[in-house]
Amino acid sequence: MGDITQKQARQYASSWKGWLDEHSSRLYVYARQRCSCREDAEDMIQDALIRLWHYQEERNQVPPDLPLAYSVLRFVAMDHGKKQGRKKRKEEAVVFLHDRDDHWLDTSAEDDEDAVTLRQAVDSLGEKLREVVTLKIWGGLTFNQIAESMAISPNTAASRYRYALEQLERKLETLKRQRYG
Repeated sequence: MGDITQKQARQYASSWKGWLDEHSSRLYVYARQRCSCREDAEDMIQDALIRLWHYQEERNQVPPDLPLAYSVLRFVAMDHGKKQGRKKRKEEAVVFLHDRDDHWLDTSAEDDEDAVTLRQAVDSLGEKLREVVTLKIWGGLTFNQIAESMAISPNTAASRYRYALEQLERKLETLKRQRYG
């Protein structure tokens, strides 16, 4: 950043903290559906936030709007996927799992049985449908904002959403019948 005062720096930090408090869970859910573990999702969010922070000087130090944040996170996730693919081809996959209670993301639904069932149903959707559902339901975006972040038309976003909900309804009914008879 250019020449700013301590007071301005505190104001910028405060506005970012408020923005993160409001949107971090939404960003986490979106990142989580694009990767295989919590840690990767957290890393992707951190990388996206760093990229977004670099935009601040041209945005007058204002935190980003949600479509921009999701768009940047989407590109970070794509980069992450490419890196993971190269890594798998080069070496054996090793997964380190650990739980941390000291992070700022709310992951309380990670171990809930119904949440796991829902995540599996959402994960079984195609990538385009899954992304729209995540942005709409957990991201809280409008179809116009989803269209902006995914570079599609609002009508396409809405139709993907409707189609995904129809598929989810059928899958969850099947799972419900299997579980409860």
